[in-house]
Amino acid sequence: MPLTAVLIPGLVSDARVWRPLARALPDAVALHDADLRAMTSITGAAERLLSLIDGDLLLAGHSMGGRIAQEMARIAPDRMRGLILANTGHNSRREGEEPKRQAMIELGHSGMDRLTDQWLPPMLDPARTDDAALVADLRAMVLAATPDQHERQIRALLDRPDAMPHLGAIPCPVLLLTGRQDGWSPAAQHQEMADRIPDAELALIDNAGHFAPVERPEAVVAAAMDWITRKVPA
Repeated sequence: MPLTAVLIPGLVSDARVWRPLARALPDAVALHDADLRAMTSITGAAERLLSLIDGDLLLAGHSMGGRIAQEMARIAPDRMRGLILANTGHNSRREGEEPKRQAMIELGHSGMDRLTDQWLPPMLDPARTDDAALVADLRAMVLAATPDQHERQIRALLDRPDAMPHLGAIPCPVLLLTGRQDGWSPAAQHQEMADRIPDAELALIDNAGHFAPVERPEAVVAAAMDWITRKVPA
């Protein structure tokens, strides 16, 4: 049975986040683009993905998708061949987080265009916010989501499990990856995770924010493929 790469996007995101990596993976690796539009919890999404795919897995999770990947590794550690965790975190709900998230839920219901205008720019490297092609692509992605989808995913994030107690039990190699300009999931947060995972490497992508796989696809793919070649043999 071939190794399957499960490509898991983040909040109001889709397969385009991991499309450059999908194109670079060897033909022998099967691909599965995770569809999270109907998800209601991190654990539920992890369980569903595990039920849809047989055999050994290489997971690539971005942001919220990284949290789902960590939960998949907790539930089925024997199936994990490797994890790529990009622009993500490990903590449970932070103090004062809920009112801010609720405000974004309400903004989304008032209009996804208004949500996009407020939420997207801080997710990028400040030097890239005037990149018309990049911004247009990401805007189209966010606007394809519905307010209800956004709310479901936000509530799943608010109720996310604390992955910290389980990081030391991840049995496979892990590549932690983030943008140097990511103010939402900064390098220090990924280093904290790397310090607890037995076989972890950290790659910092220059001139990239929270959407590093889209902002700097060539650099992200280069880092990922180098790691896969060394750590996840076919």
